[in-house]
Amino acid sequence: MRILVTGGAGFIGSHLVEKLLATGHEVSILDDFNDFYDPQIKRANIERVAGDIGIHRVDLRDSAAVNSLFHQKKFDAIAHLAARAGVRPSIQQPQLYYDTNVGGTLHLLEAARLTGTERFVFASSSSVYGVSKTVPFSENLHLTQTISPYAATKIAGEFLCSTYSHLHRMRVVALRFFTVYGARQRPDLAIHQFTKRIHAGQPIDQYGDGTTRRDYTYIDDIIQGVMAALEYQGPLFDIFNLGESETIQLRDLIAAIEKVLGKTAIINQMPEQPGDVRLTCADISKARELLGYDPKTPLSVGLPKFVDWFTRRQGRGD
Repeated sequence: MRILVTGGAGFIGSHLVEKLLATGHEVSILDDFNDFYDPQIKRANIERVAGDIGIHRVDLRDSAAVNSLFHQKKFDAIAHLAARAGVRPSIQQPQLYYDTNVGGTLHLLEAARLTGTERFVFASSSSVYGVSKTVPFSENLHLTQTISPYAATKIAGEFLCSTYSHLHRMRVVALRFFTVYGARQRPDLAIHQFTKRIHAGQPIDQYGDGTTRRDYTYIDDIIQGVMAALEYQGPLFDIFNLGESETIQLRDLIAAIEKVLGKTAIINQMPEQPGDVRLTCADISKARELLGYDPKTPLSVGLPKFVDWFTRRQGRGD
């Protein structure tokens, strides 16, 4: 297939691009290389495959540029991973998050409709579950409240996808990712940030009392789920959780990083952050049954892999 990966120079996107190329697909990426974090990191992410892909520097907020790309290139499928990410910054810049995540998704769906793209995979988020008291989180939960602008943009994106699927017979799969980590993880995310600061002997900020829990999902498992979604032949619109279905408390995560690094964290105790959920935990039974999703990397295995990548990168001076 000819596949466009939006956010293809990012953490998850660059891994997906490599997997798609390895399995014989023709790949293009759309990325605006914005300054949410150092754009050079994104360029390094795709350095090995840059000669094998089409690279299109396009801002999703620019509908004319998106339409122009789709009319120049014929795509069989879209893997829409691009977004303004992060709960906390979305509270500071809600308009930017809305314009990019909601408006940008609409621009892609409309361009796909106009050019006959048949398949669309949308990267959603576990944050859409808000403060659900039903654990683990199942796709059939009735969602009534999100608690951050970021989460609100993701549930809005899901509804746009379902609408376009219904009206235009487009095959769309929405994937709710649960805290993804691994090589190339964004530097602002907890595992990467904690590892970097503990390794350097610098203090880390722990928000709350350390009892919040997350379902951390290793990048290889996420990519397996995305690849399966690109081949899915079920209902025209469907939603799946992609998680590890194993949670860990924040304070235990910090202890695990300390153990792998062989260093002790200096902890700054901080108040809980608005918009942060207390718990994420994925029910992945639907993805197991219908996508053949089979996560194989528990945190006890994935965390040492991440730390190994991080320390080797430090050794190279990256």
